[in-house]
Amino acid sequence: MPGMSETDLASRYRKRTSRRWSDRLLQALHPPNPFVMNPAEPTDFPLGRWNLYIGGAGCTVQGYINIDLLAIPGVDVVADAEQLPFPADAFQRVECDAVLEHVCNPERVLSEIRRVLAPGGYVHLVTPFCHPFHECPKDFRRFTIDGLKELAGPLDLIAKGWRTGPTATLLVIFIEYVKLLLPFRAWRALSHVLCGWMLFPLRYLDLLLFRSPDAGRIGNHCYIWLRKPVNHPDSGIPD
Repeated sequence: MPGMSETDLASRYRKRTSRRWSDRLLQALHPPNPFVMNPAEPTDFPLGRWNLYIGGAGCTVQGYINIDLLAIPGVDVVADAEQLPFPADAFQRVECDAVLEHVCNPERVLSEIRRVLAPGGYVHLVTPFCHPFHECPKDFRRFTIDGLKELAGPLDLIAKGWRTGPTATLLVIFIEYVKLLLPFRAWRALSHVLCGWMLFPLRYLDLLLFRSPDAGRIGNHCYIWLRKPVNHPDSGIPD
């Protein structure tokens, strides 16, 4: 399946902040997200003077240096996560949210994150598990919590869980399934809007399902928080 070009991807991101009336109308019609965030997911680990956000194209992330492959508004540095252009031990906190499924070599990305993370600093990884194929510009893989822990290497595990749950999985897959049944692009776009608005109230069922120990069997996105030991043996040394 051909991947999305960087030109198409940049155009998609720019439409999100466009002031053209047609783009603003489309934004207004766009349905709510078919998921709710897990309120138990930690968010309060400390920021430092320098913090890194990997893959934040199309959004503004306060308090972070935002890197991505595209030179568009909101991106501070154009860079490849597999070869970060920063010195070792530079960042107190690193966010890598829904990025690892899109990179060719996630092991190398984690190696680079460990290198640039300061001793005592924190890493937040979020990845999809049961989620439809999505090219940005490529989509290579899915992860479980155990898979993320394996990538972490010598970093200490601080917290783990599911950001979005089983109901989110069912809703996003159902919407994509309905779109597959329709022959024309305009019909698929309309079905996305209609299904999204009709089904989104069901997303709140996940607030109950997050409490189940089996929610991850068909969980939508998982997360882990990691911490670099203060006496990390490879601090400042590329893996």
